[in-house]
Amino acid sequence: MKLQNIKIVMAGTTHPGNIGAAARAMANMCFTRLTLVDPQCPVGEIAYARASGANAILDNRDTCNDLASAIADCNCVIAASARRRSLSWPELSPPELADKLIDMNDTAQTALVFGREHSGLSNEEMQLCNYMVYIPTNPDFSSLNVASAIQVLCYEIFQRQAIVPQIVKPIEKQDMPVEHSELEGYFEHLQNVLQMCEFLDPQQPGLIMQRLRRLYLRSEVTRNEINILRGMLTAIEKQRG
Repeated sequence: MKLQNIKIVMAGTTHPGNIGAAARAMANMCFTRLTLVDPQCPVGEIAYARASGANAILDNRDTCNDLASAIADCNCVIAASARRRSLSWPELSPPELADKLIDMNDTAQTALVFGREHSGLSNEEMQLCNYMVYIPTNPDFSSLNVASAIQVLCYEIFQRQAIVPQIVKPIEKQDMPVEHSELEGYFEHLQNVLQMCEFLDPQQPGLIMQRLRRLYLRSEVTRNEINILRGMLTAIEKQRG
């Protein structure tokens, strides 16, 4: 995978210094794409000062209102989280993350998502992600600054790419990885059909849909496979009238 195909996504950031420091960390490791989701602070003098010259990253940043919009064009979404969740998520270590991304085809688009300084990512935001990456820290002092977390993961990917021969991997059109927006359309279609079949309570889809999301997200289905699955759902709808 090319580094320019990886976007760094910061959700709900509250301090402009962290945005600037993140841009600096990205530039150190040849990452260029920064997306801010609902930032709670201006990107002004403080951010540019902390960027220490990585101004182009701040100048060319994207801004979105919600995480779903920020990752709509991505084929793989990986959340950085400092805490485990009640519903376990497929988890990668930083080296495993680097290996996974480097092995992906050069056409794939990926997002590394980092949460708020005080609370991280919400459970709803986590459900949009294929994997979670956890950075091991001192258990007695585990709080890691968001820009520091970005530096750690970008370094792991950068140094891993430097030692791996770059091989162009051909990919058939029908085997293209599915974009996140297409997956969300499938999840909505699936929930509607399961409710129609009375498998789900329309008022309380609950953990079943969360577990189904987790199943499909970790499977990394292709566009062709999603088309087959949606065709199956459409056939069920026609049979039910």
